Amino acid sequence: MEKWRRVWREGLAPNLPVAGLLALERALRDDDPRLLQGVVSTPPPFEAVRNATVTSCCAICYCGWKGDRLRTVGEVEAFYHRICESADAVFSEAAACRFFLNWYDATPRYEMRHEMLGEVRRTLARRTPAAA
Repeated sequence: MEKWRRVWREGLAPNLPVAGLLALERALRDDDPRLLQGVVSTPPPFEAVRNATVTSCCAICYCGWKGDRLRTVGEVEAFYHRICESADAVFSEAAACRFFLNWYDATPRYEMRHEMLGEVRRTLARRTPAAA
């Protein structure tokens, strides 16, 4: 299994809210332009804009933004760090989340959406009673 996929399955996905995964599934399916690659969020996570409203973000942040109804850059950034640190702890490796993040950012959008949609659906099937 590819390292990015293992990090997603074992380190990231278990810590993401179901509502966020459902939102991410829709975003991937519909090619939502608010789902970004290569950045954490828009506006970017700078101290000067911590209280600004998020308008778009990466897959991890999208789950917090839409699933936990986070609104500000600061809230989304804190969510991102918490999720990434949880993944790092699972693998007992600093920045283990980079295997997923590097793949997510570097993969052509169409391919990323196809692969991630399958992974999100797999995660949801394992976590939601209705899918079982």
